[in-house]
Amino acid sequence: MYMKYVDVITRISYFRAQKGMSARELSLTIGKDEGYIGKLESKQFTLPSTVLLDILEVLEVSPAEFFSDNYQSFAKDKELLDLFKTLPSEKKDSIINLIKK
Repeated sequence: MYMKYVDVITRISYFRAQKGMSARELSLTIGKDEGYIGKLESKQFTLPSTVLLDILEVLEVSPAEFFSDNYQSFAKDKELLDLFKTLPSEKKDSIINLIKK
């Protein structure tokens, strides 16, 4: 999936807010100066991939979640899929039929 730079920044802001971290706190946690994330979020410079990986690690977000089309509902989607995988075939069929109605 191709993602625009502005979308990457939007997602960093989203996950940072979900984690309850300030831009300053995230900056310092990844070993950057206190204004780094603020400058990044205001699009003052580009983001090296190595720093993005550091940010994801601190925010406890997997690359799969970060780059998911439905990143805001990724955890719920994954939980449903994991539960669905454990069901016997006939129950899966019942749920599929219920959803289709």
